[in-house]
Amino acid sequence: MNLSIISLFLFLLFSFLADGARILAVFSFCNHSHFWLGFRLVQELAKRGHEVTFINCFPQKTPIKNLRDVSVAETKDAIKEKLSELVDFGQKSYWGQLEFMNEVGIIYTKEVFSSPNVQNLLQSNEEFDLVLLEHFMNDAMVYFHHRFNCPLVFSAPGPSSVLNNHLSANFAPPSYVPNLLSDHDSKMDFWERLTNTYLDVVGGINIHYSAIPNQAALLKEFFPTAPPLDDMLYNASLIFTSSHVSLYGPAPSQQNVKQIGGYHVPPVNPLPKEMKEFLDNATEGVVIFSMGSNLQASHFEEDKKNAIFKTFSKLKQKVLWKFEINYPEISNNVKILSWIPQNDVLAHPNVVAFISHGGLLGTMEALNHGVPILGLPVYWDQMKNIADAARRGFALRLDYKNLNEHNFQRLLTEILTDANYRQSAKKQSRIFHDQPVKQIDEAMFWLEYVIRHKGAPHLMTAAIKLKWYQLHLLDIYLFIATIMSVSVFIIYITAKKYSISSGEKIDLRNKTK
Repeated sequence: MNLSIISLFLFLLFSFLADGARILAVFSFCNHSHFWLGFRLVQELAKRGHEVTFINCFPQKTPIKNLRDVSVAETKDAIKEKLSELVDFGQKSYWGQLEFMNEVGIIYTKEVFSSPNVQNLLQSNEEFDLVLLEHFMNDAMVYFHHRFNCPLVFSAPGPSSVLNNHLSANFAPPSYVPNLLSDHDSKMDFWERLTNTYLDVVGGINIHYSAIPNQAALLKEFFPTAPPLDDMLYNASLIFTSSHVSLYGPAPSQQNVKQIGGYHVPPVNPLPKEMKEFLDNATEGVVIFSMGSNLQASHFEEDKKNAIFKTFSKLKQKVLWKFEINYPEISNNVKILSWIPQNDVLAHPNVVAFISHGGLLGTMEALNHGVPILGLPVYWDQMKNIADAARRGFALRLDYKNLNEHNFQRLLTEILTDANYRQSAKKQSRIFHDQPVKQIDEAMFWLEYVIRHKGAPHLMTAAIKLKWYQLHLLDIYLFIATIMSVSVFIIYITAKKYSISSGEKIDLRNKTK
């Protein structure tokens, strides 16, 4: 009996190992948030026995079994100067914002293709069973899918939007699906629907007539014999989006688009001793302040820093502030650190508020732990993330450009004193957690599903092969309108001739009389 059990165990073990796939994951944008979205996936894949090659900017200091880094850390400096302009992002026009992001995409895609480590990989004889590619202004990187001739899965660092819907022919009617860069809710009046339609149309034009052509030119520059970009771009077996109904609300999606927002949130780890003591001793509560990895201390204007310092000095709560510069004259209730384990800190029961730029990862982590947010959005999807959180009752918004002592103190006081914000945060957190499987497990299932089914082409809609005017039936409407117009014209001409003919007969009769 024992021998049978041991034999079954060994069979299952070696069957599992035999099913281990070779996966190439490309999350090469030099930003800690983007890296973490990729690392959480490859970490879990490696844990499940798959051999993962991971192109990224932050290689592991301690090797992880089944995980091999391909470092492109040298590309970091190339976009650093460009990203310093993010503080003024909100002052740009909508088209200007899209073009700014396109420029960032061209810079870092070019740097990644130029990387010696990447070139060595591309010129090697390695084979892969799957390419997992972050889709973030880097369309030309689908070349990895072509080069290694294996199924492609996109991972979007945000929700389904005009920026990625074309990859799966995912139709999101602007009548009730808000644009990623708008503040609209799904319930829009006429003018909001008009604005939302404008944003979607202009966004689509920018993608197809600026972003993709520029990426296609870059692709040809590096790989002259590569197929046209359009021939490779629409072959994704699956698309992951970092969205969740508890934050963004419901929206239609194709069968091969999977919403796994929050998958990046790891199990809570113990805090460093000094940090734990700081939080444990905060009897009035702790405010966590972090503006992410893109907006650094050097980007803050002096008047805004002073407004923050003065407000914090008046609080009875303690403040844990992620900031790259320490200030000796800061008040005793404030602790400044260049890095904090954000998810682990937000899990602490004494945390009463989270001041954030509204980045997706931090917003999801606050949602996960039921912590209300004071949002200081600066660019891109941050405005929408905070607007959606505010609509669900667990956030207040103060645009970075409007940050001053009066506004900051007023809104922070409201978040800290009105219990409704915390209650709403806990309510949305329950919705976030109430699902049959964890998001990371769902992601693993679908990745392995694509591998098992050789790309799972049965999940892909035929709509992906249609032209945009075919997808929206414009050719059908034009045909019907043409037929109706011709029919009306024929009826008009016939009636006119009949009228003239009848008139002539009447006239002849009158003359005869």
